[in-house]
Amino acid sequence: MINTTRRDFIKKSSLAAAGLTVGMGFPTIDVKGSIIGANERIRMGFIGVGNRGSQLLEAFLKVPGVKVTALCDLYKPYLYRNYSQVDPRYFLPKGRPVPQMKEQLGSDVARYEDYRRLLDDKNVDAVCIATPDHWHALQAIDSVNAGKDVYLEKPVSMTIHEGRKIVDAVKRTNRIVSVGYIRRCSALYNKIPEIIKSGKLGEISMISSHYYSNMTPDGIGRMKPEIPPEDFNWDMWLGPRAYREYQYNIAPYMFRWWKDYSSQIANNGSHYIDVVQWLIGENAPSAITAVGSNHIIKDDRDIPENMEITYEFASGKLFNFRVCETTTVPGLKYGNIEIIGTKGSLYISDTGYRLYPARSGQFQSWDKPYEAEEYDSPKEDLAFKHVSNFIDCVKSRQTPVSSIEQSFRSSSFALLANIALEVKQRIIWDSINERVTNCDEANKLLHYEYRKPWSL
Repeated sequence: MINTTRRDFIKKSSLAAAGLTVGMGFPTIDVKGSIIGANERIRMGFIGVGNRGSQLLEAFLKVPGVKVTALCDLYKPYLYRNYSQVDPRYFLPKGRPVPQMKEQLGSDVARYEDYRRLLDDKNVDAVCIATPDHWHALQAIDSVNAGKDVYLEKPVSMTIHEGRKIVDAVKRTNRIVSVGYIRRCSALYNKIPEIIKSGKLGEISMISSHYYSNMTPDGIGRMKPEIPPEDFNWDMWLGPRAYREYQYNIAPYMFRWWKDYSSQIANNGSHYIDVVQWLIGENAPSAITAVGSNHIIKDDRDIPENMEITYEFASGKLFNFRVCETTTVPGLKYGNIEIIGTKGSLYISDTGYRLYPARSGQFQSWDKPYEAEEYDSPKEDLAFKHVSNFIDCVKSRQTPVSSIEQSFRSSSFALLANIALEVKQRIIWDSINERVTNCDEANKLLHYEYRKPWSL
């Protein structure tokens, strides 16, 4: 009993020294003090190895005990890691991300154009899915059904209905699934719950967050439908979405500005939404209002260049989120997240936080409760930490720090904002039954009809 307690203390101390917290899904330590499954080699397959997929491939290659055994992509230069064969138009406009593809892979790595063939591969234990959002549900569900553990890029899905189907499939198959909300592994962000619990903020009333990017004046440009490159499988890329002609400012990277395939609130915004949902302990909004506009950037996008969302919670808290792609000027006093309380305000970025005490207001008189506090964090490799947590959980069968249920709820915030924007009204959300209670048109947007032959 004494020895076991001492080992637990050492384990907790080691994790704390690494800047991580106990209960984040790290390997189980048995009564002999050995890590269960620590020596097992995890064979990874990668579905989608474009920009983000290549970043994750690089992160996984740093993790001890991981072997890359298979790749899948619809664009052959990405699949065969041949930078010199990338279509010259994919480098335009300037700054368009094309993976360098300099990683060293074994000659025995299998290559597949159809992800279903990769899932048939018995030499793959787990998969990393970094495809466009409209593919997440089909590929995640097919993966767990095939007995694979899954590292899934955010958002969880394109629709609320799909997301719930993924959660159900994970529970049914008992697979390990982590979603790419990487800040949950951050030592910095793991400091924030203690600040909130300390009472320094008082009672939290409002939260603000944002994503900024200045894409003026031309954004993703204006282009006409064309024949795709011969080595790009456009029909497969579209998958369950309705057929349309190919455009160079849709795929393989710019799909993030087209509402059938993604959105900026789901792409970048949901990272910060996940943090807020975690820190303030709110699993779902009770009402959502969203407005957006397009009047400055001259491009083909069909999502807003600027978007304002207000989430209301049953507790009375308000959460405002802004997507602004017409400036790079920060909208907060510091960082990307502002948590306002009756005794102070907390500002958080990926590099630190600032805590400022509140002053007494009209008709009130009280002393400043504490001195302002500033903290600058050492740089963290969050992608590496996050995929390491996933691999540890694959071995230990514990729940990852970014569990599928939590991640589905975080992703749902973004999806609900898009629905409110589409119907142009404040929607009331029943998070238990996952239905909008005041707008039938909004409920029609909880899913869409898949293009044949695809189905959930």
